Amino acid sequence: MSKKFDVVVLGAGPGGYVAAIRAAQLGKKVAIVEKEHLGGVCLNKGCIPTKAVLKSAHSVHEISDFKDLGINVDLKSLDAGQAVKRAKKISDSISKGVGYLMKKNKIEVFNGHGEFTSKTKIKVGKDTIEFKNCIIATGANYRSFPGLEHNGKNLIGAWEAIKMEDIPKSIGIIGAGAIGVEFAYFWNAFGVDVHIFELQKHLLPIEDEDSSKEVEKAYKKYGVKMSLGIEKVEAKDNGKNVTITATEKGKKIEYKFDKALIAVGMTGNLDGFGLDKIGVKTDRGFITTNGMQQTNVPHIYAIGDVCGGALLAHAASHEGVIAAEHIAGLKPHALDNMNIPGCTYCQPQVASVGYTERALKEKKIKYKVGKLPFSANGKAIASNEAVGFVKTLMGEDGEMLGAHIVGTQATELIHEYTLFRAMEGIDEEIFATVHPHPTLGEWLAEAVLASKDRALNF
Repeated sequence: MSKKFDVVVLGAGPGGYVAAIRAAQLGKKVAIVEKEHLGGVCLNKGCIPTKAVLKSAHSVHEISDFKDLGINVDLKSLDAGQAVKRAKKISDSISKGVGYLMKKNKIEVFNGHGEFTSKTKIKVGKDTIEFKNCIIATGANYRSFPGLEHNGKNLIGAWEAIKMEDIPKSIGIIGAGAIGVEFAYFWNAFGVDVHIFELQKHLLPIEDEDSSKEVEKAYKKYGVKMSLGIEKVEAKDNGKNVTITATEKGKKIEYKFDKALIAVGMTGNLDGFGLDKIGVKTDRGFITTNGMQQTNVPHIYAIGDVCGGALLAHAASHEGVIAAEHIAGLKPHALDNMNIPGCTYCQPQVASVGYTERALKEKKIKYKVGKLPFSANGKAIASNEAVGFVKTLMGEDGEMLGAHIVGTQATELIHEYTLFRAMEGIDEEIFATVHPHPTLGEWLAEAVLASKDRALNF
């Protein structure tokens, strides 16, 4: 049986289903192909369930502060299994919501593995789907290296980790990016002996160094162990436990844990979809695209993690909109990779947009720093949330080159700076904007003022 569509989207993650909806809004007859779950990894095994368990972890830490707030309670026990079950329930519920959106927008869903048979056809089970345009949104999978290979048992990745109802007594985490740092926070709060191993000198190595140091300070307080700036790290499954070895300051170190989480990067899902049959070009494990998300085969587009770049759900969704609008004959703006906010949802949270200080120094771009701690912010103090800071990096003409926020609401606060950069604003426009008091958000304006030595409240 053969069906014809204007647009077929291969993969129903946050990039794919958003692309399908936008194409449908623009009058296209749309189909989407998904072999596992609507919502993809982000909704079912990534963004959403991890935020659910991180809420549980943050609540554990909040209880320790209740006495200062006049609330006398005792922590009776912890149940990580219940936290994980709650996360799954939330994911299942939201996945059904994506199904509703497909029906609402008259998008036909094909459940199964899709494979190109030609440049205009995809086979899904017994169905053959013909298309005028296709958007590949197949996501990414774990990257492995010699000595750092997942087996799904004691050497696990994030997707196995989020399903673990029986948590281990000890775990080694290899990789201190967002995945490693977030799981460290959850497990530590629930009593697991956590040790992070990272080749770079700091946690969250792509973030500004000040942000990394602030998180490291908090993790030391929590009791999370860290081996940073190591070399030659390897993990071995011994059956009953795992051994992690590395070279630290010229000496070989060795530790044993119940399990190891390997979080050392991702690579695009390229195999098994018949890309070789249609001649789509790839580079170092990812599909190559132009600014409109087109591959070298003009009527075939690719979005999200399978393209590399910022492996973030919100970037994938935005790329999906660009692809759909370009297919419809509109003239969307290409994604500005320097204006994609990055967020890590540990506590304190970390959010950033634009350049780090390190990058500006390397590029020899002149800048001024405005940095204010939340320990001087009235709302933060009153709310018992005074950890962290707002840091702005401003150019000579008042433009915002970069911004970095660490604190309990950092991922919610970064939006203003992202919009400000998108609108090519200058500092005087932030000065002219009234920010409500008392809020954490008023520190966004104050930090820009501080870059001109004009801070009024610090």
